Amino acid sequence: MSDSLALSALRLSSFFSSSVSSPFSVFSPAHLVSLGAFLLAAALLLIFRRAIRAKPKRTLILRLTLLALLAAAEASLHIWYIARGVWNARFTLPLELCSLMLLAAILMLLTRSRFLAGLVFFAGIGGALQALITPNLAYAYPHFRFVQFFVAHAAIILSALYMVWIERFRPTWHTILSAMLSLNALALVVYLLDRLLDANYMFLRGKPDTPSVLDMLGDYPLYIVAEELLALFTFTTLYILFFLLPDALGRGRSGGKSKTE
Repeated sequence: MSDSLALSALRLSSFFSSSVSSPFSVFSPAHLVSLGAFLLAAALLLIFRRAIRAKPKRTLILRLTLLALLAAAEASLHIWYIARGVWNARFTLPLELCSLMLLAAILMLLTRSRFLAGLVFFAGIGGALQALITPNLAYAYPHFRFVQFFVAHAAIILSALYMVWIERFRPTWHTILSAMLSLNALALVVYLLDRLLDANYMFLRGKPDTPSVLDMLGDYPLYIVAEELLALFTFTTLYILFFLLPDALGRGRSGGKSKTE
């Protein structure tokens, strides 16, 4: 019994350790399983969207569940930073794009704000999806940071999809412009804080050390301009895939009349 308890304590200590015993590997089995779990969750949300909308209690439970996941992911991360003595204003403030979108998603779910829904749908999905595919992550599974990272980023995307599929949020081309302007305003504030703290949040002063899509966008500061174009392309693609294309298919099936869910 004592050996079992000691082994459990050792595993728990390793799970929350701040040292990297096994580095993260892109498209490792654990990474692929995590991506698969996220895709399954998104598929289930799509499949059961009408059943969820039909019962206000189900909608409330789902909204509160997403809120709890987002809040727990962010709070537990900062508790871990402090407990392990690694909290540092230069590296651990919630000023990365996905951290900002996580906070925006919490406010969005609390208020059901259509403005925030547009920002989280475009910037949140765009940023979190890239993070899920090419994570800027040092810790491999099983580690707290691995679990926290994938839960947080998946929850951002699922929250945006919740607003579209359950709350029936529908952006317009104007929403894309609003999201682009809001994102640039956030980037300006973060850049000023980067200069003040000698930090590199949102990678506005240099590329990350781990492989990322930024490696294909040129050197600093040209990649920031390329990011603007990539963001616009991503936002437009999301709008076409989630709204314009389904509308066109719906009109085709209904003899030219737009189909409304």
